Amino acid sequence: MSILFTSLWPGLVIWSVLYVSDYAFTITCARLYRSGVKEILVFEGSFELTPYYQRDIDSLKLISPRFIAMLFISGLLLAWIWFLASQSAQEFYVFMLGFMVLLELAIHVRHVRNLFTFRMLREPGSVRGRIEYPRPFILRSSSIELFAFSGLFLLLSGFTQSWFVFGGAASCALTALKHRQLARRLLSNTSTAQPQTSS
Repeated sequence: MSILFTSLWPGLVIWSVLYVSDYAFTITCARLYRSGVKEILVFEGSFELTPYYQRDIDSLKLISPRFIAMLFISGLLLAWIWFLASQSAQEFYVFMLGFMVLLELAIHVRHVRNLFTFRMLREPGSVRGRIEYPRPFILRSSSIELFAFSGLFLLLSGFTQSWFVFGGAASCALTALKHRQLARRLLSNTSTAQPQTSS
């Protein structure tokens, strides 16, 4: 089996780099959004989808105590999983590493797309008009995209018989379900809040 799975350190380093990169990409794209993109694309609510990080991203914090705490906790969790798996079933660590790493890679695809899209939108004459995205639409779009990644990883895991890729399919599907549920809750709250007119 690859050293990526038989030793803790390669997976821990890859996870830490991706996690830091995720936060850095989010801050970069949030700054681009505020520097002119929001005049063309309007996202309802916070730029960040994860409620835990919304306050720090909205204030463009380069150093986030919440982020540092979660990086430390997730690193400890990964080390604990590796220790448990090394005593019994190593496939569990392989699955969980894929669960964490491949979701981050899917999110990085979104970051790269946003980065280049936002840069193009800042160019004069690149687009015309203005579009507003309600929060439920944003969450549903995110859900669809993550379900697509989940399907891709699931197909690849079938061909490769890889627990690592199967872990990525599971994490993308779970995150997609979470975003879909949040969207439904918002839509339900909106419809409940609307005054009913008598006929």
